Amino acid sequence: MKKPFLRPLWSLLLLVPLAAVAGPLDAQLAAYAVAAKAADPAFAGFSAARGQTMHTTAFALGKPDTPACTSCHGKDPRAAGRTLSGKVIEPVAVSVTPGRYADPAKVEKWFKRNCNEVLGRACTPLEKGDWLSFMRSQ
Repeated sequence: MKKPFLRPLWSLLLLVPLAAVAGPLDAQLAAYAVAAKAADPAFAGFSAARGQTMHTTAFALGKPDTPACTSCHGKDPRAAGRTLSGKVIEPVAVSVTPGRYADPAKVEKWFKRNCNEVLGRACTPLEKGDWLSFMRSQ
């Protein structure tokens, strides 16, 4: 005899692990989306393609020895990078290091430091969301 009330329970249990894995990054992207929409009412969503462009573009206003994200993180986000002093940096792609973006405070710390070094200014919420969307797509 089938118990129909168990079907919804099993469905919910199957969703819990997926929500737990995706939760912190989704929450960060949602917060950046709210801020991006407040800054520009025409905001229509993040773009992994724009994030890739940001990752690979050399900027003139940051530090001369780190003109692009690729200066330390490399062109392939799935591969380890290196700081200028030679210290290994774990891959930034979500597919390789899925827990990398679980702590919003740590993500903000690194955006603050890296954006100032590469761009010479703080990243906008749109830039942060685009870059994270690119990392999620890798």
